[in-house]
Amino acid sequence: MKSSSRRPAHPAFTLIEFMAVITITVILAALVVVGIGYASQKQASERARLQLARLATGLEAYKQDMGAYPVSTTTTDGLGQSAKCLYHALFHDGDEYASYATPPANWTKATSIYVPELDPTSSKQGWVTPVAGAGAVPPASTIVMDPWGNEYRYRSAKNDGSPDAAAINPEFDLWSAGKDASSAPGTPDSPSNHDDLRNFSPPSLAVPARQPIASVVTP
Repeated sequence: MKSSSRRPAHPAFTLIEFMAVITITVILAALVVVGIGYASQKQASERARLQLARLATGLEAYKQDMGAYPVSTTTTDGLGQSAKCLYHALFHDGDEYASYATPPANWTKATSIYVPELDPTSSKQGWVTPVAGAGAVPPASTIVMDPWGNEYRYRSAKNDGSPDAAAINPEFDLWSAGKDASSAPGTPDSPSNHDDLRNFSPPSLAVPARQPIASVVTP
């Protein structure tokens, strides 16, 4: 008698089993995407903290030389100051002074570069728009941006010698509005502040001394 060579049939996937596999795959893919997004945001936040700390160090060095921090215009939201008070005071003014063969005798701006990483012709920080090409010259003005592409915010405690009522720190306020680019520093419970990175506490939580950037408050 010849034995049958037919192999036993394997049971096929049922529709329910197939749908279960698809569902599990989708869930796992979603978890991977969420995990990557979280890691990316955490990395951006840490980068912003380091950049804020570097800017704060430059501001302190500027004050030692100039006797005061860069003066901002009166501002409640800190916008419009990164080019004037951060880029100019910490890099461009010193770079411009160094470019003179004979610096002007009546020069009243910074004569030193305090944050060379702000140089658009060589910076790898990603916080200024790069200027490339042979003979590239740093532009007269540029915005200093956080890792989300938004302007870093700054306001000095004194504007032309007069106290700034909006300032919280006795020296200066320096911060990033975070990924949402929204910030309401004068309103502690505002949802706009949830991802802010800053060197000060909201008014109702204000502390006497300026906080280090490494422990910024993120409500």
